[in-house]
Amino acid sequence: MSPPDARAAAERAARASHGRLVGLLASRTRDIAAAEDALAEAFARAIETWPQTGIPDNPEAWLLTVARRVDGNAARHREVQALAEPEIVRRIDERAEAGPATDPRLELMFVCAHPAIDPAARTPMMLTLVQGLTAERVAAAYLEPPATLSQRLVRAKARVKATGIAFALPDRAEWTDRLGTVLEAVYAIAALSDGDGELLGEGVHLAGLLAAELPREPEVRGLLALLLFLLARRAAGRTPGGNYVPLEEQDPATWDHAAIDRAEAELKAAAAAGRPGRFQLEAAIHSAHCWRRAGGETPWPQILALHDRLSTLAPTFGSEVARAVAAAEVHGPEAGLRLLDSLEAPPGHLAHAAARAHLLARAGRPSDAGSAYAAAILLARDPAVRAWLEARRRQL
Repeated sequence: MSPPDARAAAERAARASHGRLVGLLASRTRDIAAAEDALAEAFARAIETWPQTGIPDNPEAWLLTVARRVDGNAARHREVQALAEPEIVRRIDERAEAGPATDPRLELMFVCAHPAIDPAARTPMMLTLVQGLTAERVAAAYLEPPATLSQRLVRAKARVKATGIAFALPDRAEWTDRLGTVLEAVYAIAALSDGDGELLGEGVHLAGLLAAELPREPEVRGLLALLLFLLARRAAGRTPGGNYVPLEEQDPATWDHAAIDRAEAELKAAAAAGRPGRFQLEAAIHSAHCWRRAGGETPWPQILALHDRLSTLAPTFGSEVARAVAAAEVHGPEAGLRLLDSLEAPPGHLAHAAARAHLLARAGRPSDAGSAYAAAILLARDPAVRAWLEARRRQL
């Protein structure tokens, strides 16, 4: 096997196993930083070793074995050396078969959501630990300097070790205080996926684990429905050649209808509780967008009504931008522009800039629209999205 193949295999194992392995390693010592260091060393050894030995049958078990040898004191070192790989494989499989209650990723997320952790660090900490996203990528999503976020994460990890937070799912009485933060992090995984089906699928998986733990919690099932809607349309967001396709231009026949049906069932189960929340309303909006698969038009008045409820109940900047777009569809582009211009856009917010450019073009203001498209193009990190914006600008 060539070194590039070994590196690619190690990277795949990193994406698939990072959260599980950090959770398993840190559950003994509560030292998250040391667990990350040990895992990084294990990945480095994989890149060095696998070209000669081949990829092991169970890469996760191999990485866990090496990381445990790197991490810890002499007693733990001897214990790990004494464990044969089949025994480690058996333990990993037992944890997977035991169900969501023992999944180390869920345990790790609830550790990060502990009240003792700085609220500003909780979701970024989950994203870097559970999903293995870099601090640079998370910092870009939160529009803050990477160094600032990195320092916050270092302090949060030290806090976990100093306070001795248990690496286990909390008692049900404690779930309420932490659940909102965990749901936000799972949603953020999807928001950061940028068309990465594997990352979005991981968000769906984590939401499913939470739904299995809390089947009567409507916001959990609402989040699962929302992510399923996003997953169902993910492939339709790109042409075979890789060009970006916005939602309104997608062919409903290319959507994953089985995933949409599952999402509708989750949303119906959530709505039966009679306790609407942010994720249920967002899922309902996406459900309305899926009406086109039955041959109908997009029901913009209903979508705007849902956005108005969401604006009252749990507004976010992104949802307010989408509300302005819906208002433009119902009441005309000037109505949408008034809503957009009433928002205080944070620097670098692509959706706001792109929506404003689109509505200015619809309002018959090509000069203003051209300037707005130019601003949006500068913000677009995805080459396909940038090319789509440039094409829209040329069409003016």
